[in-house]
Amino acid sequence: MKKITHQEILQRKPKAQAVKKLPRTPCCLVVDNVRSLYNIGSFFRSSDAVLIEKIYLCGIAGTPPEKEIDKTALGATEVVPWEYFASVEDCLEHLKDRQYNIYGLELTHESLPYFDTQFKFPMALVVGNEVDGISDEALEYVDLAVDIPMLGRANSLNVATAYAVTAYEILRQYRYADT
Repeated sequence: MKKITHQEILQRKPKAQAVKKLPRTPCCLVVDNVRSLYNIGSFFRSSDAVLIEKIYLCGIAGTPPEKEIDKTALGATEVVPWEYFASVEDCLEHLKDRQYNIYGLELTHESLPYFDTQFKFPMALVVGNEVDGISDEALEYVDLAVDIPMLGRANSLNVATAYAVTAYEILRQYRYADT
């Protein structure tokens, strides 16, 4: 076994214009008041990896261009569509009006493990603030809460890491479940 070299990886990478034309996974990410610009950059990077339809940045969430976002996004801000809403409620109303199923990545009394959830498309996944999680206002719009089981002492993963884990399950169900 031989690792792929960095040069080989760069040669395989599609150009930004080609990525913009690829079919998207019918899932949007709704970012509810996430403070860290590094987390925002990670959302872009993971969203590019699974070809998420769009990112909605809401409330205090930072928006590109910012050096901290760019540092972790590694160019993904150029290819992942995004939009800013001052109010997460307005964003979720917008998505509900378009018949999106709304999932919240949050620990609730009713949440199900992400891997036991059959996601329905089109969908939006709401992620929340690093300390407080999804706001109570946003939670009112959520059709189903999903979580990531934590078997050790930690009660949660970093929000950007948790999103990446869940985004790959969403991708698996949408593109690979029947293969």
